[in-house]
Amino acid sequence: MRLGDERESSNFEDRRGSGFGGPLVIGGGGLGLVGIVVALLLGANKADMIQLWPEPAPTQAPGAPRPDDPDVSFSRKVLASTEDVWTSVLGARGQAYGPPVLVVYDEITPTGCGTGQAAMGPFYCPQDQKLYLDMAFFRELSSRFGATGDFARAYVIAHEVGHHVQNLIGEDHGGGSRSVGAGGGSVRTELQADCYAGIWANKAKNRLEPGDIQEGLGAASAVGDDTLQKQTQGRVAPDAFTHGSSAQRMRWFTRGYESGRLEDCDTFSAATL
Repeated sequence: MRLGDERESSNFEDRRGSGFGGPLVIGGGGLGLVGIVVALLLGANKADMIQLWPEPAPTQAPGAPRPDDPDVSFSRKVLASTEDVWTSVLGARGQAYGPPVLVVYDEITPTGCGTGQAAMGPFYCPQDQKLYLDMAFFRELSSRFGATGDFARAYVIAHEVGHHVQNLIGEDHGGGSRSVGAGGGSVRTELQADCYAGIWANKAKNRLEPGDIQEGLGAASAVGDDTLQKQTQGRVAPDAFTHGSSAQRMRWFTRGYESGRLEDCDTFSAATL
């Protein structure tokens, strides 16, 4: 992506090095220690969580530049781009856009939804309207899941912002249960966030470079339920899907990108996902 002259969002909080510790409590839900996270969390269960095995946070002298600082700057620029896009998209509907805050942290941090942990991967908390990201995730995305390129990282942020948009406009129809399974509310919620990420990409076309969309599709494929299940348990269990298959995630991202319209992201009315 061409983000060199893009502003960095001021909706940002840096908690790296805070040393926070505590029990993992997310809205009364629990996370398994092995395999894919099948988490019905946050009371209203609106958080997006992908299980990863985090790398240790880098150590350095207090105040020294962090090796992940370029990723932080990139993330803030992507967030600024989403702010511009969604302000315009929702403004056309007569609705003001209040952007989320991006929180970067190491390993564990308090959130409005309980205690967040890097093993969850990036997630959005609707209670405090913040996106949480341990920067080690980007290394995992590339080294473990093979999703390389800057747009793969941008897709991750845009997907989480998609959950924020759902929260603002009331488009999370999954209800309190966010039922698990290939056609359940959880999958439909996540695929809609993928579609919203595609809308952002559509509106930010002037920032895209050749290969960017392919990088985004690679990231969407890498975190599909079937792909992750094969990696962690050697088999696919559609009844345990929470985010959608790789093919579904790529399809809904593409739909948002090609259409650029909120109306075309209604996963909850779709007969076929």
